[in-house]
Amino acid sequence: MSNNNFKTEYWKKNLKYLTILLSIWFIVSYGFSIILVDLLDKIKIGGFKLGFWLSQQGSILVFVIIIFIYVRLMNKLDRKFRVQEKKENEK
Repeated sequence: MSNNNFKTEYWKKNLKYLTILLSIWFIVSYGFSIILVDLLDKIKIGGFKLGFWLSQQGSILVFVIIIFIYVRLMNKLDRKFRVQEKKENEK
């Protein structure tokens, strides 16, 4: 595989991960907590309406989880393409 194809393939995978994860974030943040809020407010969790909970807590938690998933996916991708960062004790 040429260096240019190597970089292109790596970037395509990265964009695929970003597209999927940001789509999930968008659906949770806007879809559930804004568009579907009336439907979700009929369900209660801990005394709070689910629509309120998703807009206040759920979307933040999903975003943090997405960050961890992205880090894991990128570390795996970096190892696959052998572009991972060296640790401090490695030279």
